Amino acid sequence: MDTVTLSPKFQIVIPRRVRERMKLRAGEKFEVISFDDRIELIPIRPMSQMRGFLEGLDPTFERENEDRI
Repeated sequence: MDTVTLSPKFQIVIPRRVRERMKLRAGEKFEVISFDDRIELIPIRPMSQMRGFLEGLDPTFERENEDRI
């Protein structure tokens, strides 16, 4: 687990290991979400980068009889 420190300007540095694993680049924008006592940073990705991100996911599922027409 990596630890970061909040600077006097309320900034943090994302550790190199995390940046490389997430393929983050300088200037990227993030959505910031707070849940109770934690903060989540979610990279905002253009739709063109989303192509294929569900690859390998099994899209089949069974419907209940009442859902069928």
